[in-house]
Amino acid sequence: MVRVTTLPPATRFSVRGGDAAVEIIGRAFGVALPREACRAATGGGRAALWLGPDEWLLIAPDGEGSSLMATMGEALGPEPASLVEISERQVAIEVAGEKAAEAINAFNALDLDAHVFPVGMCTRTLLGKAEIVLWRTAPEIFRVEVWRSFAPYVQGCLGEAIREYGVA
Repeated sequence: MVRVTTLPPATRFSVRGGDAAVEIIGRAFGVALPREACRAATGGGRAALWLGPDEWLLIAPDGEGSSLMATMGEALGPEPASLVEISERQVAIEVAGEKAAEAINAFNALDLDAHVFPVGMCTRTLLGKAEIVLWRTAPEIFRVEVWRSFAPYVQGCLGEAIREYGVA
């Protein structure tokens, strides 16, 4: 069985910066930004996902945008970095169940075997023709971050995979 669920709203930030900025933002956010490729770090209901050598996606509970932006911005001071709230741009979809990886693989070519793509791993990739951030949050649970305008398409792809490939 596979379940595809739209998750509740969340606060999201796109962060770009060098080593000093990453340390400062991590302290202010309350979760150290991961330095290992394609990994996520979590704590206190927040998550930091490594998307590239100097790029992270930060996720926090809904409604924390203004206060977090002020806290992280103040902590950064003159340190060069890019910190942009993208809460309204994206939505999150959870794909859960024993065949969740197979449903995603119907429209994505990544090897999602747990030995290759373990819990805590994340990456920017494509699902069909939509850019997503894929994060394995538990052995049989994936979080898909996608631009709001592409969410119906991604949900349609996943629904088709569940029906057509018999993973439901």
